[in-house]
Amino acid sequence: MGETMQNRARGIRTTLAALAAVAGVAVAAVPAVAATTPDSGTPRFLEPSELPPHASSPWYAGAVTAGQPDPLPMCVGDALPSITTHREYWTEFDTNAQQLTVEGRSEQWAKDFAALLRKDLAGCAKKLMQQDPDITATQKYYGKLNVEEGADVYGIHTASAWGSSDINLFSVGRDGATVTIVRWGQMGTFQHAQVADFKATTVTAVNKLY
Repeated sequence: MGETMQNRARGIRTTLAALAAVAGVAVAAVPAVAATTPDSGTPRFLEPSELPPHASSPWYAGAVTAGQPDPLPMCVGDALPSITTHREYWTEFDTNAQQLTVEGRSEQWAKDFAALLRKDLAGCAKKLMQQDPDITATQKYYGKLNVEEGADVYGIHTASAWGSSDINLFSVGRDGATVTIVRWGQMGTFQHAQVADFKATTVTAVNKLY
């Protein structure tokens, strides 16, 4: 990654850290360990080309990494267990994404975990504004996707008193005992959300788990 791209990625991480703090999420110090190449029994992650297309930049991706991401993502971060595996994605501009996958100990555990994530997302905008009066947050529910055991898609827009405006799309999908979360974000509003493309990415992510 060139110096300019490194600076942009560093800025993205700073923005996400601020949002995580607003959401009242404690950032856990979890070692980042690069995972080995997945075998047939390990959930597979999205490739950069499978993310919503960017008009002016290719997508780039980090390694599949064991443990919780640092910073934790807003809305869903406080629910992530230590057995989470994640992968980070970014463009040359202020658009970034993330996939987080958790292999549960049973299908019922995964079902309950997915329900908890959906509850956190459903209440995210309200929680953000309770934590910081300088933040205005609104959200939309974009429906359920018919893939494996299903996936739900949400949008969260945040605007701050100091002028920032960001749109994030989240999805929670399950295949058996495994749950995956996909997050896509950039500067903008709901008008800039690539909902159809993100839904296609979510279907791909859930289908790729096994």
